[in-house]
Amino acid sequence: MRRIVLALGLALLSPLVAEFLLGDFPITSLHFLVVLAPTYGGATVLIREVARRAGLRWPSIVLMALAYGVFEEGIMTMSLFNPNYAGQRLLDEGFVPALGIGVPWTLFVLCLHTVWSISVPIALVEELAGEQRTTPWLGRAGLTVAAVLAVLGAAFNTVFSYQMSHFLASAPQLVAIVVIVVALVVAAFRLPRRTTPAAGAAPRPWLVLAVTLVGGLVFELMTLMPGKAPAWLSIVTLVAAEAGMAILALTWSARQGWGGAHRMALAGGALLTYVWHAFFTGTLVPSTPTLNLVSHIVFGLGAVALLALAARKAQREYSKV
Repeated sequence: MRRIVLALGLALLSPLVAEFLLGDFPITSLHFLVVLAPTYGGATVLIREVARRAGLRWPSIVLMALAYGVFEEGIMTMSLFNPNYAGQRLLDEGFVPALGIGVPWTLFVLCLHTVWSISVPIALVEELAGEQRTTPWLGRAGLTVAAVLAVLGAAFNTVFSYQMSHFLASAPQLVAIVVIVVALVVAAFRLPRRTTPAAGAAPRPWLVLAVTLVGGLVFELMTLMPGKAPAWLSIVTLVAAEAGMAILALTWSARQGWGGAHRMALAGGALLTYVWHAFFTGTLVPSTPTLNLVSHIVFGLGAVALLALAARKAQREYSKV
């Protein structure tokens, strides 16, 4: 029963972080979880369960999270190719005609899904799971349910998105998305499942947290001043933040002493980035400034409380080392 509760918690936490903590929806729109949980939650639980059953490590989970991001934005919403998705003109900056994408938006939105929609919720709930952190939580029946919900959620959102915009990407674009998704999943299963600790000790968790917060700030800079920076600067900034954090995470996590406290520092830095970023965004549904402020505060406090619980459990493990 505890494992089922953990899986359900993950299924709900994923859309809460991805959409509500981000600031897309106010607290009065929590009923949207009925639609968002199967899509985000089903996919997140499926990725986590498949990875843990196969004995895959975090780099593989991140690759599968990226595959989900490519699938959602390339097929479900097609925002990677729609020149006027949600009326936002997201592709105008850094548009590449040969690919039909806007490079800054592609780098930005794929990172959102990879880190926040999938990876951060998994890291938080797994740390709360304690000894069951890397063990499968669902049996075959539960895994089947998660897969069915993920497929139904994806189908519903694809149809809904098309009805809203009536945009359809070209056949070559859709085929390319499928090929990329399959390639990322295959690569995830081909990564080494066991590694030898690298020389040197892992940095202190507080340093990991500080660097992650800085990386989150750099990543979000372009959203704080939309249209005010040239496309090349947006691309360089996004690549520097994403590649820099990826390299540091891979390097640090391979060192001796890396553990739960460090994982929570990474996840916590990302989570807190969403907390402060929400206060600078607007919602996707009609709302009021007061309701937005209250929503950001409530969701932010909830995120901090959850992070504190997970970090406390992780810190106990770190103190024993």
